[in-house]
Amino acid sequence: MAKQLPFRLILASASLGRRELLQRAGYTFEVIPSHIEEPNDAGYPDARTLVEHVAWLKAAAVAALVADGVILAADSVGWIDGMPICKPADEADARRILRLLSGRIHQLWTGVCLWRNTDGLQVAWQESSDVHFAALDDEGIETYLRTRLWEGCAGAYAVLERDDPYVKVTSGSISNVIGLPLESLERRLPLLSERAWGGNSPPLERREEMP
Repeated sequence: MAKQLPFRLILASASLGRRELLQRAGYTFEVIPSHIEEPNDAGYPDARTLVEHVAWLKAAAVAALVADGVILAADSVGWIDGMPICKPADEADARRILRLLSGRIHQLWTGVCLWRNTDGLQVAWQESSDVHFAALDDEGIETYLRTRLWEGCAGAYAVLERDDPYVKVTSGSISNVIGLPLESLERRLPLLSERAWGGNSPPLERREEMP
């Protein structure tokens, strides 16, 4: 069923996974990728801070390109042993990451930023899911690499929504692992409506965080 929003919704991402999630949820939206040069993981104390900052950078980049509407930006990163697991640079890097994840549970964090361009109102939050990756020997890793599912994905994997032989979400939202936590997004999108504030002037920024 189509979801009607009282504003123009702009997805600041080229991610097919995020686009498909929004489409299946019934939202009408435009796509304007941010094309920012994402910062490396250096200098971030934890995954939450990293995805919060990069999601904001993406939203700000697209906000500068349009006059109205609400920009939806998101960024995802894996986290294990106190270290981020970003998108693999190449197949060799993906192999390294898969060996690190094999047979273990890690966290997948997604940061989301909603930015209302008419007045700069922002709603930002971050969510984490626990993910178990199947134990793979060297042959199993090479088999997975040949699927090319690792390309362009944080953690060097893409999760299937049903019967994934490699990835199991043990805690949290599977949509968050795909790259956009739909359940919390649906609760927060109404905050970007002018009517949500009863005609009063909203604060410049409204920030929410979830554990």
